[in-house]
Amino acid sequence: MRVIIVTGAYEFAIEVGLQEPVLDIKGKIEQLIGVPVASQALSVSGWELVDGLDMEDYPIVNEGTKIDLTIKPMLLMPIANQFRKIQVIVKFPARQFNIEVDTTETVRSLKEKIHIMDGTPIKRMSLFFSGIELEEDFRNLSEYGVLHEFSEIVVLLKGMSRLRDEPPLRTLSLVVQTSSSLLNAASIPLQMKDSCTVTEVRQMLLSRKILPIDDYLFIHKQRIMRENCSLRGHGVENGDYLYVFKGTISRTGS
Repeated sequence: MRVIIVTGAYEFAIEVGLQEPVLDIKGKIEQLIGVPVASQALSVSGWELVDGLDMEDYPIVNEGTKIDLTIKPMLLMPIANQFRKIQVIVKFPARQFNIEVDTTETVRSLKEKIHIMDGTPIKRMSLFFSGIELEEDFRNLSEYGVLHEFSEIVVLLKGMSRLRDEPPLRTLSLVVQTSSSLLNAASIPLQMKDSCTVTEVRQMLLSRKILPIDDYLFIHKQRIMRENCSLRGHGVENGDYLYVFKGTISRTGS
């Protein structure tokens, strides 16, 4: 059956089985949005779902039931680990290099460092991490999840001269990996242009009847992929795996 996971920023649907343990459902949520299992609390109508029980133990959970997800602040990463110096990999379409940053630095500060090292005008940069654009220059890198050594920052260029700065489109050889409840965890080889969006990937899989008609979420490196963002924008490389699950995400806030 399909249930709706609701958190402050958005809600999304996932498939669960009647005999599926609560702990396994938390594992799915970690794969989808990156929140560690230990930081999750799931509840329905104020009743917390206990890890050792399964859905059969909760008769109030039916098709379409909304399950509230609370992220426990006491289990977040310690401050000492959040604010430290790390090396990040800055990836242009045709080149890459490493930069040392402090995770408390702002997006603007990172753009300035890239400009100093590479000469690219700051106004032309759009930075992406795990498919998410670092849109607000005043925010810290840690607020966008840039916390770990060798995090990959993808740089796309704005402006009329963009085509001169980017290499020709590439064809990527990928593997679409389904979940155990979908096609028995099949591995589907796929070739797509790196300019293709996630929507185009989905449409191709549906039109060729590789996947049955349904709503799907695509995951790359444990991050949900955005519908209108290209494979290149998500930092997808040749040979990467895209994980697909049944479900949708509907934003409820800005």
